[in-house]
Amino acid sequence: MQVILLERVPNLGKMGQTVNVKPGFARNFLLPRGKALPATDANLAKYEAMAAELTAQSAAEKAEAEKVAAKLQDASVTIERQASEVGQLYGSVKPSDIVKAMEAKGYDVPKGSVTLREPIKTVGEFNAKVTLHPEVIVTVPVNVTRYSN
Repeated sequence: MQVILLERVPNLGKMGQTVNVKPGFARNFLLPRGKALPATDANLAKYEAMAAELTAQSAAEKAEAEKVAAKLQDASVTIERQASEVGQLYGSVKPSDIVKAMEAKGYDVPKGSVTLREPIKTVGEFNAKVTLHPEVIVTVPVNVTRYSN
């Protein structure tokens, strides 16, 4: 299925590109989230009419994301969890835990913007990626410590 991208989609394409995707990906992800339009003649004309508006909106969102990224540049998060003597956590630290810790420190981070390669299951220092805009990604250090009674 061919779609016109209304914003930059990682590993797929830039705004305005017409790309081929599987119908399920378009139907279940791109179209409901407003990230793409089906590539028809009517939608091509519609995109051409609103291209300047979408570009300006994307630039404004990127500028706002860069302001937040500047604040997050020196940010770090410490999370305490119960752990065994060898440093194995009883449970794990998930991206939602990192978002809560960042909000507690006063950083305004959108829900769902933090990603980890895998859940953190041991004590130590790790890096979390915060995606504020498709073109603005900040790496925040996360220090997981053992809970002290």
